[in-house]
Amino acid sequence: MTIFGQSHAPEIGMTLENFPKNFAPDMECLQAFMKRRAPGQGAHTTARKEPDIPIFESGLTQGRTDGEMIRAIIRNTNTISKDYGNLQDMPRPSHADYPARIKYGADFDIRGGGQFSGRMTAPMCIAGGLCLQYLESLGIQVGAQIVRIGSVENPKFDPISPKIPSEYAQPTEKMLEEIADAKAQCDSVGGIIECAVTGLPVGLGEPMFGGLENRLAQILFGIPAVKGVEFGSGFACAEMRASEHNDQYYVNSNGEVRTRTNHAGGILGGLSTAMPLLFRVAIKPTPSIARAQESIYFSGGSGILEIKGRHDPCIVPRAVPVVEAATAIVILDAILEARS
Repeated sequence: MTIFGQSHAPEIGMTLENFPKNFAPDMECLQAFMKRRAPGQGAHTTARKEPDIPIFESGLTQGRTDGEMIRAIIRNTNTISKDYGNLQDMPRPSHADYPARIKYGADFDIRGGGQFSGRMTAPMCIAGGLCLQYLESLGIQVGAQIVRIGSVENPKFDPISPKIPSEYAQPTEKMLEEIADAKAQCDSVGGIIECAVTGLPVGLGEPMFGGLENRLAQILFGIPAVKGVEFGSGFACAEMRASEHNDQYYVNSNGEVRTRTNHAGGILGGLSTAMPLLFRVAIKPTPSIARAQESIYFSGGSGILEIKGRHDPCIVPRAVPVVEAATAIVILDAILEARS
C-alpha cells in the first residue's frame, strides 16, 4: 500500500498491489466503513464535512478485482486553507510543523497538516476496508473498541473470547461528556483503543523483524496521534511473575490446542498462536486547540500562537476504524505471504 496527496490538495488516495484476484467487494459496506472515520458527525468531531467517497481508477473490472494494482482517490471538497495562513511562520506545538519545515523547507504544504494530517488515514481505510471484507470471507474477524477517553474507562475485551463487533466501538455518553468538557475549556482529550482479531491460524508471521507485532507496530505508528502500542498484557507484564504471565496449554473439546489465559495477546516469537490477537494503542490529545500557546517564528523570535480552523476535540472515536483498517492490511499481507 502507498498513500498519496495532502490534507488540502485536490485529492488524496492510495494504491494497493497484490490484492487477491476475482474478489467482489461490497461497495455499500465499504462506504459504511468509510463513514465511521469521516469528519463532521457530531459535536465531538471536527466541523469539516467530507463524504469520503472512494473513486476507483484501476484494479476493478465489472466489480471484481482483476489482479492489477488497485488505485483509488478521494476528492477533498471542504477545505478552508485561509485558516492556516498564520502557521506558515509559526509552528504548532506537538504537530509535525517544525521538523517538517526544517526538513522540507518553506515549500512544505502546512495547510491542514499536509501529508502528516489525520486526513491521510481516509485512503488507508479504503485499503483496509477491502482487506477487512476479504478476511471476513476467510472467517477472520477484526474489531476495535474504545477502552478509555480521558479519565472515563470501558471494559476491555475478554482475552479468550472477545466479542466482535464490540458494543464499545462508539463513545459512551460519559465519554462524550468528557470530550464536551475538554472542548468547553478550549482543550482536547486523548484515549486508548483496543483491537482484537479472531479466527487466525497458527504460525502467521516471521521471527525477529518480520513478526506480527513488528509489522503491526510499523503501520499503527503510521496513524497520526498514536504514541504507544502494547500487545496482550503489555506493560503490566513487568509487574508479574512468570507463573502468572505464562499462558498454559490445553486441548479443547474440538481437539484444538489452546491456552488457559492470553497474556501474550495471541503472538509468540512474532508468530500467531491461534488465540485471539489483542493489542491496544494510545492516542494523544489533538494538539490543535483554541487556547493561546507559546511558539516561535521561523523568521526569528518567539510569540503567542492562536490556532484557527476546525479540529477534533478528541480523535479517538474516528480512529477506531483506522486501527481496524491498519490491522486488516497487516493480517491479509501475512496470510498471502504464508500462502506463497
